[in-house]
Amino acid sequence: MPVKTTKELFVMLLSDLRQGTQKAANIYQEIGQLAQDPEVKEALEARAFISDKVLATLDRCFNIIGETPVALSGHLEEVFAEDLRKELAEIKTQEARRLFALAKLNYLAHLRIGQYEALIVAATLAGHHGVSLLLQTCLADKLVYVKRTRNLIRNVVETKVAERKAASA
Repeated sequence: MPVKTTKELFVMLLSDLRQGTQKAANIYQEIGQLAQDPEVKEALEARAFISDKVLATLDRCFNIIGETPVALSGHLEEVFAEDLRKELAEIKTQEARRLFALAKLNYLAHLRIGQYEALIVAATLAGHHGVSLLLQTCLADKLVYVKRTRNLIRNVVETKVAERKAASA
């Protein structure tokens, strides 16, 4: 899609974020179904639910600016999901699978955070303060998710360390 104006660029970037959020929601649901750990499964199901709320918020942003999302390739999420499935299948221990899935999901979340930060600034510069505020609420949800994922990763590691200490004692 050739971009001629800053508004077209904003619509393209917002469309990319929306499309990525939709695909990420599908990834959360898929990994949640594969997850054998109840805590990880519950966190992923919650993340998928929040993604639906974020999609509605992004749709509201399009409504405010009087635009509709444009279709983009979306190869990043497809490659990410394919690689994640393949790599998860090769990891044999449940503990390692759990840690790997959490690390990859955290990676994806940080990518989205960067997109939100850029779009918040762009919306503010364009005078769309309502859109900026809506995007900030989506960013806040993403930051909470990252913090929660970091805590889950820490718990996996702390549990493993405690098990090793107990086994060596």
